[in-house]
Amino acid sequence: MAINMNDRILSFLGICRRAKKLVIGAESAAKSAKEGTSFLIIYASDFSANSLKPVMQAANEYGVSVIKLNRTKQELSFALGKLCGVASVDDKGFADKLRQMIEAE
Repeated sequence: MAINMNDRILSFLGICRRAKKLVIGAESAAKSAKEGTSFLIIYASDFSANSLKPVMQAANEYGVSVIKLNRTKQELSFALGKLCGVASVDDKGFADKLRQMIEAE
């Protein structure tokens, strides 16, 4: 399967990661929500519902928005260079921009 590197959302997530404002992984994303550093949590369209439960609980408990991306784990992982099904955006500016990009799709 070819990954579209002209994908603005995946490219933007790569920028977030390079800026060290993207925390990858379910446990890490839940921890970010609990610590109050997460502004947005995103997850892949094929991410397991069971694995998502603790993340959703933390997000709900600490008032963090969660958005399902219209991308697979494979696409996310390829774009970020690391196995990824869920991630936390730990910067308000990046989170707001990403939210706008996702809603515009």
